[in-house]
Amino acid sequence: MKTSKYSDSQIVAILKEAEAGTPVFDLCREHGMSSATFYKWRAKYGGMDASMVKRFRELEDENRRPRRCMPKSESRPMSPGRHCKKVVTPVHRQRTWHQSGRFLRDTFLPAASQV
Repeated sequence: MKTSKYSDSQIVAILKEAEAGTPVFDLCREHGMSSATFYKWRAKYGGMDASMVKRFRELEDENRRPRRCMPKSESRPMSPGRHCKKVVTPVHRQRTWHQSGRFLRDTFLPAASQV
């Protein structure tokens, strides 16, 4: 992902200037950004100070990374090789086949071509 050209404190300063009454067009020209960028920032970071914006970005980065599955019985995460893998053994597959009724239909009923 592309990193921002502006730091957290710069974004907050630009938003504060707009709140003070500087026209958005002039701010965008002065700082070399589009008005769409300004309005995105205002929607996302409006009313925050620099420390809150930094914490917000840290939380976004943390949420972007995949989480590891953690079984309820274990206190440590599973190894990467066992990561959320669904294991179906042949016995489970056979039970499912028998329970679905296909076993009875395929075993005791003649095929449609033989009737």
